[in-house]
Amino acid sequence: MQNKSTPNASQTPEVAPAPLESNQQSINQSNNDELAELAQAHAESSADNRQAQTNHISPDSMTNTEDSKPQKAKPEKESLLANLLLNIVIPTLILTKLSGDEYLGTKFSIVVALAFPIIYGIKDFIRAHKVNFFSALGVISIVLTGGMSLLELPPEYIAIKEAAIPGLLGLATLFSLKTKMPLVRTFLYNDKFLKVDVVNEALIQRQQQSAFDKVMTNASFMIAGSFFLSSVLNYILAKMLLVSPPGSVAFNEELGKMTALSFPVIAVPATLIMMGTLFYVFRTITKLTGLSLEDIINEQ
Repeated sequence: MQNKSTPNASQTPEVAPAPLESNQQSINQSNNDELAELAQAHAESSADNRQAQTNHISPDSMTNTEDSKPQKAKPEKESLLANLLLNIVIPTLILTKLSGDEYLGTKFSIVVALAFPIIYGIKDFIRAHKVNFFSALGVISIVLTGGMSLLELPPEYIAIKEAAIPGLLGLATLFSLKTKMPLVRTFLYNDKFLKVDVVNEALIQRQQQSAFDKVMTNASFMIAGSFFLSSVLNYILAKMLLVSPPGSVAFNEELGKMTALSFPVIAVPATLIMMGTLFYVFRTITKLTGLSLEDIINEQ
């Protein structure tokens, strides 16, 4: 009877080592997974870059967008001193002091004196890049005055012309009330003075459009009144001062005095009425809209 050998309890069973190919496959699989993730990330990054290039968006361009925008140059502001010098002071001095035969003479002094406000009007057009209605009207008035003086027409023609221009403006202001765009909106209710969009929105929300239209009608009458006042004062001033025969030194001196007095006698009262009208419109707008002056006035 054969004796069966029993295994030694101290001996541990041998564990078969894992095959080398299995380990290598695990490593390769792990590497492949990492490469796949990197490839996917790279593909997504490339897609984002292509999309950004298509839309012309990049971090640098987004950062420099505001810097690359050309800043609009602010228009040069009009000089009040230059306005007074070129339109009143210099023409007055030429007409009153240089009209004698020993200087410029009666006709040439008129040409030189009126050239200054004409040049100023042209310069204003170049500065603003648009036609200023009042500057253009002033140039036309000056040309008419010079033409009448050079043609030696009776002084009554100049007086009528001086009264006619502001008078026609007053009538045009009143007649424009029957149109869709009254002139008062050109003079006062515009983006130069007011934040028109803000005011319109507030008027609509509070249902005050009809009340505001009445305010604009009242303002139109006030502006027309300022033009009619200028018309009357222009005529009176011309009739009082222009008494000498045209073509004489005395006539040129009188024309110079009329130019000098036109500012304090005519422009100041008309300006005061215009400012009062402006204050009336602004004050009423604040009541109708509930906004403050800071909310409606357009800062220049």
